Amino acid sequence: MKTTTKFSTLHEATNQFLYSSLSKSLSSASTTKQLHRIHSIIITLGLEKSSFFSGKLISKYAQFKDPNSSFSVFHQVSPTANVYQWNSIIRALTHSGLFTKALGFYGKMRKLDVLPDKCTFPSVINSCAALVDIEMGQVVHENVLKMGLGSDLYIGNALVDMYARFGCMDEALKMFDGMPERDVVSWNSLISGYSANGYWVEALEFYNMSRMEGVMPDSFTVSSVLPACGGLVNVKEGELLHCLVEKIGLHGDVVVSNGLLSMYFKFNRLVEARRIFDEMVVRDTVSWNTLICGYSQMELFKESIELFMLMVNRFKPDLLTITSVLRACGHLRDLEFGKFVHKYMKKGGFQSDVTADNILIDMYAKCGDLLASREVFDRMMCKDSVSWNSMINCYIQHLNYDEVLKLAMIMKVDMKVDSVTCVMLLSVSTQLADKKLGKEIHCDIIKLGFDSDVIVNNSMVDMYAKCGLINDSLKVFENMKTHDRVTWNTIIAASVQSGDFTLGLRMINQMRTEGVMPDVATVLGILPMCSLFASKRQGKEIHGCIFRFGFETDVPTGNALIEMYSKCGSLKNSIQVFDRMKVRDVVTWTAMISAYGMYGEGGKALRAFEDMKATGVVPDHVAFVAIIYACSHSGLVEEGLAFFDQMQKDYNLEPRIEHYACVVDLLSRSGLITKAEDFINSMPLKPDASIWGSLLSACRSSGNILVAERVAERILEQKSNDTGYYVLASNVYAILGKWDQVRMIRKSIKARGLKKDPGCSWIEIKRRLYVFGTGDKFFDQFEEVNKLLGIISGLMAKEGYVADLRYVLHDVEEDEKRDMLCGHSERLAIAFGSLNTEPGTPLQIMKNLRVCGDCHTVTKYISMIMQREILVRDANRFHLFNDGTCSCGDHW
Repeated sequence: MKTTTKFSTLHEATNQFLYSSLSKSLSSASTTKQLHRIHSIIITLGLEKSSFFSGKLISKYAQFKDPNSSFSVFHQVSPTANVYQWNSIIRALTHSGLFTKALGFYGKMRKLDVLPDKCTFPSVINSCAALVDIEMGQVVHENVLKMGLGSDLYIGNALVDMYARFGCMDEALKMFDGMPERDVVSWNSLISGYSANGYWVEALEFYNMSRMEGVMPDSFTVSSVLPACGGLVNVKEGELLHCLVEKIGLHGDVVVSNGLLSMYFKFNRLVEARRIFDEMVVRDTVSWNTLICGYSQMELFKESIELFMLMVNRFKPDLLTITSVLRACGHLRDLEFGKFVHKYMKKGGFQSDVTADNILIDMYAKCGDLLASREVFDRMMCKDSVSWNSMINCYIQHLNYDEVLKLAMIMKVDMKVDSVTCVMLLSVSTQLADKKLGKEIHCDIIKLGFDSDVIVNNSMVDMYAKCGLINDSLKVFENMKTHDRVTWNTIIAASVQSGDFTLGLRMINQMRTEGVMPDVATVLGILPMCSLFASKRQGKEIHGCIFRFGFETDVPTGNALIEMYSKCGSLKNSIQVFDRMKVRDVVTWTAMISAYGMYGEGGKALRAFEDMKATGVVPDHVAFVAIIYACSHSGLVEEGLAFFDQMQKDYNLEPRIEHYACVVDLLSRSGLITKAEDFINSMPLKPDASIWGSLLSACRSSGNILVAERVAERILEQKSNDTGYYVLASNVYAILGKWDQVRMIRKSIKARGLKKDPGCSWIEIKRRLYVFGTGDKFFDQFEEVNKLLGIISGLMAKEGYVADLRYVLHDVEEDEKRDMLCGHSERLAIAFGSLNTEPGTPLQIMKNLRVCGDCHTVTKYISMIMQREILVRDANRFHLFNDGTCSCGDHW
């Protein structure tokens, strides 16, 4: 009996030693070969069905990424009622990323009535989270509650994490709040959930709460909070977190360092980001990618490429690094390095995905190698809509519209066209002003169901407007269910472009009624309308909005205000805006010089031009047009010619047709008709209708009929589409009494489908605009206006006025010609303004055409007789009439 007891005790001790030895060997196995040897010993000893060793083997094979061996071990013990073995296989599958299979085994386990324990659920919950299987997750949660395991810390942490990964943060918080016990993992699960779902404020709030509760953060906490600091650009909180990282010694963790790197880039703190990178003991692909992509995002493309070259020498980049560098090459237009990176991809065996190929297409297009772009596109085995759109966009950039349309047709066959494609095709029809193509695309848009897309509709509004179909543009606008700011800006710009200023003003008021806040683009769309319509009141209201919205520091807005005030008859306000501008570009100075020129302030224009050069702003082609124009309207012939020479000699600017036109105008206005004609004949460019028009206008004013008739013939030879030049030639023949020629020109205008702009003038009185056409008899107070003009005519005659009948361009009797002169639109506007404003107050009249010589003379008389200051803006400039004189000095 004693011997048996001793033997039993010895056997038990031997088994314990064996179990302990095998268990330690299993735990310490570091290679698959070692694990297989231990597994063989276990089988030899007949222990392979032992719940302990089978469970250990399943887990160990999972650690070595060998799920098939884990399956094999489990099948050898199946069917089993041992929960430890089920837990082992479910955990092994979860760790191997085989989440669906893990849940499948959980289902089998339940069918066999094997009761799960608290060790089962964390792995099952993690599998639900990884698969984003909300329905299964809720079922598992119910199972947990039914088994009374809801208070378990590890299960609670897994559930918080699961709901957070589902994006169900309310459920995650509810779970968190119900936990009787919490550890750092509990807080991390909640904080990372808020951070990953973009709830950065909440992530920071719960992080601070965890600190108040005395929870010591770990690397996982920090790496979850850093994106929240970066996303909120909360520099103070980010710096405090960085200090904590240094204090508790987490700076050696590569994930934490990568998070700090990313955060400082979001703060635009390049120096700190680079210092962190340089001090990192260990760097991974994410470290290099963060730095290279960060430099690229900050538009430091050259530095981004240099970093890539450093990385290649020390560390193998991944596809994300390479695509970031390719983008940089595209921005730098560095074709040579772009090709080098592309070759590196091929040699390195990188498998280009669709995104990488799309970036290659874009890079080659930006570098000007359209053929390489097409080669990449053609060899792509799989193309998405971005691939097609990228290639189409390449052809658009290179103005190859035929290929755009061909590719679009192929795309329609191969795959469904998307809204981006439609917008690009609309841009093509806009560029070509192709109404037919635009309408075809519109039909496709309706068929594809993109007619409710705001961006697509905005493009259609713009396309129709630029094709000259403002009614179609308006129809699309009115059918839109929603309008964004771009919509309003587009329709306002369309109104300006079409010349329908009434529509434009109505749209502005409607925009304000609907509560849409304007932006800089809105302002830049509205101000030119005020300029063209000379609506100073509306312009001042918009100026007030500019101050309220904080746009006053925007240089283009300031430039537009200068132009608006100058064209609305307020040079003083233009100067005030100019003086307040802290930053001025060449457009600012040009606008001011042009404004002085319009008001005949040639001397001030010259000083402004010199001041511009003194401040280091280099004049461009437009600035020289403005200064020569200013000289022309002030009779500064020598100065204007000097500027024409200066632009070539000092600034190496080749004169364009508009500069030659300005010089011809400069000479012609000063009566130097012969010199102007000689200048035209010596031009290296072929003179166009604008050149001959300037000379003809001056010939007519000076009475040089011989040259005028010669020039009129030249204009008719140009076959211009501008009706104004034909009218000018017709007027010359009318002065000469050659009425057959006049009738012939008028027939020609009609036959070509051209229309003569009818003369009209307008005046704003008490916030209302009154418009008058030449010969207009159908307006309020016509009788009173006609009577007043009769009285004024009598008073002028006493002062020596004699009507200049040359400005009546109709074959009628002299009395009828005098009556026609009295019906000119500016005279009607002046008389109407005189009747409806206080005596002695200034009048401001706007006219769409050039003031005729007789009206110019009459307005001088009226300013003297009625003791009124009269400001008249015609198609060329402003005329300030005061006490019988005009500011233009008869240079208009």
